[in-house]
Amino acid sequence: MGEEGTITLKRRRHTPEQVIRKLREADRLLGEGKTIPEVARALEVSENTYHRWRNQFGGMKADDAKRLKELERENARLKRIVADQVLENRALKEVAKGNW
Repeated sequence: MGEEGTITLKRRRHTPEQVIRKLREADRLLGEGKTIPEVARALEVSENTYHRWRNQFGGMKADDAKRLKELERENARLKRIVADQVLENRALKEVAKGNW
């Protein structure tokens, strides 16, 4: 326990699949009449994290989250390709100007 009776939780990253699993567990606990603070404690996350997850992953299934991650990875890869091409174009323009 931290100061004044608060509990400090170790910070860790969760995969989207883990978040969705925990949100399903939260739905089950809420259905059993648990409160949000009790659910957050059971999931070992803060209430803020619970609400953020609910907003971000609310209606998703694990497959949706996996697809989202794939699209994010593909988007990052494409951005790198575009950045490389921009640099290459700039270099070619400099060579064409005779500044090489």
